[in-house]
Amino acid sequence: MIPFLQRLLGLVPAINYKSLLQQGALIVDVRSNGEFRGGHIQGALNIPVNELQQNLDQLKNKNQIIITCCASGMRSASAKSILKASGYTKVYNGGGWHNLKSKL
Repeated sequence: MIPFLQRLLGLVPAINYKSLLQQGALIVDVRSNGEFRGGHIQGALNIPVNELQQNLDQLKNKNQIIITCCASGMRSASAKSILKASGYTKVYNGGGWHNLKSKL
């Protein structure tokens, strides 16, 4: 509860997604294939959230920085949880892809 309140009150520094990308972050867009074809961040890997668990072999390095994104932030939050539970150590929820793109 405390981290939520800290974020709500702006007491936690904002994540610098541009810097994460410069450090070699991989963007994983967890929208459906059709949504992805309709527009996405250049270089993003598309793995729909409902297929993520079965496709973890595409994300070989569990210490690589991964930024998840989707349409609004809900599926990317689920994807972050799946990845963290699977042992990935540097996972960030980038939220909606349009918003994330504007931060890069």
